Amino acid sequence: MIKIRIIALKFTFILLATLISSIAFAEAIPSEKTFKPSALEQMALNFITEHKLPGTSIAVAYQGKIIFSTGFGFAELPSEENNFVGQVASPSSLYRIASISKPITAIAIMQLVENKKLKLSDKVVDVLKLEPFLEGNATPDPRWKEITIEQLLRHRGGFDRNKSFDAMFRSVTIANAMKKPSPASQEDVLRYMMGKPLDFNPGEKFAYSNLGYCILGRIIEKISAMTYNDYVQNNIFKPLDIYEIKPGRSLKSNRLTNEVVYYPPNPSKVKSVFPPYDLVDSSYGSNDHESLDSVGGWVASARALVKLASSLDDNSLRRVLGKEATATMFSKSDAKPELDKEGKPLPNYYGLGWNVRPVGQANANTWHNGSLSGTSTLLVRRHDGYTWAVLFNGSKDKSPQPSTVIDALMHKTIDSMQASITETSFSEPVRLKRLRINRD
Repeated sequence: MIKIRIIALKFTFILLATLISSIAFAEAIPSEKTFKPSALEQMALNFITEHKLPGTSIAVAYQGKIIFSTGFGFAELPSEENNFVGQVASPSSLYRIASISKPITAIAIMQLVENKKLKLSDKVVDVLKLEPFLEGNATPDPRWKEITIEQLLRHRGGFDRNKSFDAMFRSVTIANAMKKPSPASQEDVLRYMMGKPLDFNPGEKFAYSNLGYCILGRIIEKISAMTYNDYVQNNIFKPLDIYEIKPGRSLKSNRLTNEVVYYPPNPSKVKSVFPPYDLVDSSYGSNDHESLDSVGGWVASARALVKLASSLDDNSLRRVLGKEATATMFSKSDAKPELDKEGKPLPNYYGLGWNVRPVGQANANTWHNGSLSGTSTLLVRRHDGYTWAVLFNGSKDKSPQPSTVIDALMHKTIDSMQASITETSFSEPVRLKRLRINRD
């Protein structure tokens, strides 16, 4: 009993020290506004406490300049494994960003289009030239020959995981069918799926598809003669001096420097997809994270994502994608719009790798969420010059995920923090003055 109390006291002390040491780095911004971060600090602390999340890192930029970047809570919780000395979440903490990887893949594809190495109308099978893997008496679905690059970017390629399955998380099944060791390679996943019928006619409707973005990653490799990771790092991240977005890894033993620990909602042991197929924590080895590269494989800091997204602004001085190609990436499909339950067109649409909500006649908010076991992420570009990223190292077992719940709160809090330039400028680090530890 005494030992338990000592551990509890240690944990409380560490948590208090963590919260008190949370610092928000904000600086004067080149506009008619300045930025008061205290409301965002308090909202973030309240959010991770209320939703029982280990930690979060948040970054905000205005007109391309980072004005807020900090971490709250823990990157790694105190435990017996680390002698009850946890790691504090910080601006440099790296998180699996899951499907925020898709906008990165879209930027890469649009670069190739801009450089006339690819056309959005190009047929996928003509680029990849892969032979389908056919089981039994199966025959290839001829509709595969109709799928275009643009349809994949817009999730209109003919794949519906709710009707069939998500091939990116069927590695063992696919490897067994092809009589190969698990995990299945990306090429094997594609060949296996090319031997299956599509779920609908290409271009007919929107259906979110991880498989489609895996195919896009292989197209980038085919056209560039580089690995997907190398192409993106050399042609997107390095030109922007971004070094805190890196390829993620499956196993906990291979965790990157500054990478957080992931805490799923219901921790359990599952069989690894990697030899010798031992039981592993569900966030580490239950699927082949490396194969998710173009789908959801990157790890990143919040500030690095904000820097990347800000490069797409019209007034950005450093960009890796031209304005015309960027506009195309955010454009609306000519296909039939998605409808709500009342049969009316939805106010937002999926562009090329980004969710888009038009604002007025000429502006739009663009964003993407991401979710994997133990991580939930959000990246937003707002029409008025604000860009932000919110990354959590925890997730829920059902929707809505933390990144979805915090979305409206971020908009509301950002609005509340805009102040007249005549008011106090937070050009120095701001330390939280009043903190409370919420107890059950």
